[in-house]
Amino acid sequence: MDITHIEHLGIAVKSIEASLPYYEGVLGLKCYNIEVVEDQKVKTAFFKVGQTKIELLEPTSEDSTIAKFIEKKGEGIHHIAFAVPSVQDALDEVASKGVQLIDKAPRAGAEGLSIAFLHPKSTCGVLTELCM
Repeated sequence: MDITHIEHLGIAVKSIEASLPYYEGVLGLKCYNIEVVEDQKVKTAFFKVGQTKIELLEPTSEDSTIAKFIEKKGEGIHHIAFAVPSVQDALDEVASKGVQLIDKAPRAGAEGLSIAFLHPKSTCGVLTELCM
């Protein structure tokens, strides 16, 4: 697989508003985009750190994946996202190597990205996102 860089680290938070003072006030990062991804039931906030981004993920519904994650594990790192030239080609390659897919085809993500997730049972316990 041709991974070009770490696109972002996803961090589950109960509240973006409550988290901003730490990321902006303490770390000195600047939030450059907040958006809601309706079909994923999540509100996102982005910060750039060099070429990599930090994505805060706030649930917008009690039945969202992020709400369930926070309920089970608490706030914290949710996933790592790798940039690839073709999400579908990367999915086909990892599937051929026995990796369990959450998404069999790319779908729309925040910031207009095409995304797909790999199951943590096949990725050493780390929820992995492929995106372009």
